[in-house]
Amino acid sequence: MRYKSEAEIKQVLGIESWRNLSKDKMVRFAAMMPDMDTEVALKIVEQFPVFKDFATGMVDVLKEAHESTLSANKQSQENFHRSLEHVREILNSQLDKGEPSWEERKFIIEQIMDTLRMEGEKDSENKKFLFGALKMVAAGAGAALALGVAFVGGKIMLESKDGPDDSMEE
Repeated sequence: MRYKSEAEIKQVLGIESWRNLSKDKMVRFAAMMPDMDTEVALKIVEQFPVFKDFATGMVDVLKEAHESTLSANKQSQENFHRSLEHVREILNSQLDKGEPSWEERKFIIEQIMDTLRMEGEKDSENKKFLFGALKMVAAGAGAALALGVAFVGGKIMLESKDGPDDSMEE
């Protein structure tokens, strides 16, 4: 979807003015930027009293969200690995009880191997998750950078249109 007006963007964000742009909505605004007409995006960015604060705030929100996600993920991983370790301890204790038959021994060893496979799969899944999370943060930081470039580039373009064009004179 292409956003062609400020009013349309405000409506999507659920705000009445740019002063109502919360940190959460900043992230959403940045995500919408690629779908905005360049002139509309520049007009909006020009209205922010302190653009640097906006970009810094957006990066801070992304950083907090990323850190929270990583922390929750780490705790989940630790719980999972502890649980499998506990299961292996139980299985090993079964091997140490008396003289299990060949079939019992084989079954217990297969169960231990299954927990090791599960741990390997979980590790691969976790690496994919972390890579995806990193991509999201990079995209958010890229959006903040794009905002900065658009703002600075837009100001330079506007300033160059206002001044005399020396390259045409000879």
